[in-house]
Amino acid sequence: MRLLRNLAFYFAFYLGSLLITSASLAVLPFSVEAFRRQVRNWSQWQRWCLTHLLGCEIVLEGAPLAEPVLYAMKHESFFEAIDTPALFDCPSVFAKQELFSIPLWGRAAAAFGLVPVERNAGARALMTMIRSAKALAADGRPLVIFPEGTRVPHGEKRELQSGFAGLYKMLGLPVVPVAVDSGPVYHRLYKQPGRITYRFAEPIPPGLPRAEVETRVREAINTLNP
Repeated sequence: MRLLRNLAFYFAFYLGSLLITSASLAVLPFSVEAFRRQVRNWSQWQRWCLTHLLGCEIVLEGAPLAEPVLYAMKHESFFEAIDTPALFDCPSVFAKQELFSIPLWGRAAAAFGLVPVERNAGARALMTMIRSAKALAADGRPLVIFPEGTRVPHGEKRELQSGFAGLYKMLGLPVVPVAVDSGPVYHRLYKQPGRITYRFAEPIPPGLPRAEVETRVREAINTLNP
């Protein structure tokens, strides 16, 4: 039964992704709002496939804030990266530059307002990224970053990437750490039924020393780890 569920999930999700991504680009020249709805539909489609085809449950402990902040999220699988438009209201996610070269998806990501991150970029590219992020936040959009920089297996606790502290300092926004435990369910070829939990921590104010904010974020995003 689990094999059949997995086959149904992969077929439905990837076929739906192709259709929804194509539809989003088709409506983009005519309506930004319609385009954003299609992007959100893609995230909702993943949720539908998870809950109805794989038998998963998605639980929220806490909720996003109404005002723009910087969300620092644990990253265990592709689930939470795809789920951000369903979890937040029109979020801008910091994503590695290589993802923008994916056919169709890359164009949609850039148009939606994802912020490309060049890990080995110089000071000029970094300032361009900061200016873009500040403009998006000023427009009322939440910012989302995966401060560990890559997917981390469930149960592992890694140091945050050095760029996180600089971003926190230069944006001057509160940080809300978000723990998520998608790894045991989603981070494998053969996916499992189960529960995926998001846990929102209390906001961390801007202006704290680097060591303090990194420690508080690291502890908060790992509260769902054993």
